[in-house]
Amino acid sequence: MSFQNLPQVDKILNLECFANELKPVIANIAREILNTERNKIKQGLSSKNSDEIISEICQSYENFKAKELKRVINATGVVMHTNLARSVIDEQILNRAKEIITSYSTLEYNLKDGKRGNRYEYVGTLLAALFGCEDALVVNNNASAVFLMLNTFAKGGETVVSRGELVEIGGSFRVPDVMSASGTILREVGTTNKTHLYDYENAINENTKMLLKVHRSNFDIVGFCESVDTAELSSLAKERNLIDYYDLGSGYVGELAHKLGKDEPSIAKIMQSGVSLMSFSGDKLFGSVQSGIILGKRELIAKLRKNQLLRMLRVDKITIAVLCESIKAYLNKEFELLSTPKHINKSVAELENLANFINKRLKKSLEIYQTQTFVGGGSLPNKTYPSLALKIKGDAITNEELYRKNGVIGRIENGAFLLDLRSILDKDIEILIEKIDQIESEKWV
Repeated sequence: MSFQNLPQVDKILNLECFANELKPVIANIAREILNTERNKIKQGLSSKNSDEIISEICQSYENFKAKELKRVINATGVVMHTNLARSVIDEQILNRAKEIITSYSTLEYNLKDGKRGNRYEYVGTLLAALFGCEDALVVNNNASAVFLMLNTFAKGGETVVSRGELVEIGGSFRVPDVMSASGTILREVGTTNKTHLYDYENAINENTKMLLKVHRSNFDIVGFCESVDTAELSSLAKERNLIDYYDLGSGYVGELAHKLGKDEPSIAKIMQSGVSLMSFSGDKLFGSVQSGIILGKRELIAKLRKNQLLRMLRVDKITIAVLCESIKAYLNKEFELLSTPKHINKSVAELENLANFINKRLKKSLEIYQTQTFVGGGSLPNKTYPSLALKIKGDAITNEELYRKNGVIGRIENGAFLLDLRSILDKDIEILIEKIDQIESEKWV
């Protein structure tokens, strides 16, 4: 093929198959593919014809579209599925925040005196009311909260932490690495399985700035093990005039079903232990938007607000508006609006009623399968709790692919493909029934 026979970009953009598509993206894809073909011609190599080039552009564009965020039905049973965006925001919560999100607002404006306001003041007051702390601050995630805390209070000095708590979470985020990046010096104490209060006491010196406790939210140490509780560490910090900080990672309000929270500290209990500062993720067990929520003493929160790094870590109006409505739902005991705790706390009887309801509506009922599931999201490791699933007949791998391509994400267990009902949203029930009937009917043909 010669250069003259290569299709022109403007003519490609006018093809009927691209009529309602993103022309700038298609143009970039087309130019890249055409440049490859031109280089082949220059080198005297065989190049694709016009139809083949257009077909490749179409395929590349379809690959691009496949990366777009899409709504799916979470039938994995994992309520807080990190890959599926963790906590779901209830539509009523979003509607309550909509007016603020879609309008100008007093994000940093004080109506009373007509001067610049503080974006954290209202959300901080709400959090203080919910948890009984003196003040609060919100940043864009809990990793940011850890970084800001260490940089503000321990930069240039030592932070003492147990070896058994030097965790790594998703995305290769490691506590020792973030400590180093924040400017503090890591001082490890104890052993992997056992750390005593005297380990912290012996490590304290003139360079010590902070005593850090990190919750092992994504793994367990079992057997011959021991750790220092928050109250003891807090008492030691006060005695030595140091700051104590608890990186909870994930935290919940109230109670968790099926005794899941038996060994998992609630946010309120940690605050009652006397800790100076603590932080957790807003989109995990708390069930709201992605954010890092910091609770603590008023004078310490004030110092965090003065750190210049806060501007890089701050949350926007959308996050604040939705988070505030989530907190209000907790304060008003509107727990049905908090999807994550609501689904975690569903009883097996409720799931059984849902399974029977779905089966009555299906053209062909499915087997109800008793199972166990995890909460997910790097929380409550190794703690399973009961659930119910609908078992799909046939090859598990084939079924998984069929349902996934139709936007239903289930899981394979003991050689069978399951649709676990614990993570099914109320608004997705009718859609799920339609999709099951559609997919299973096509399999019968």
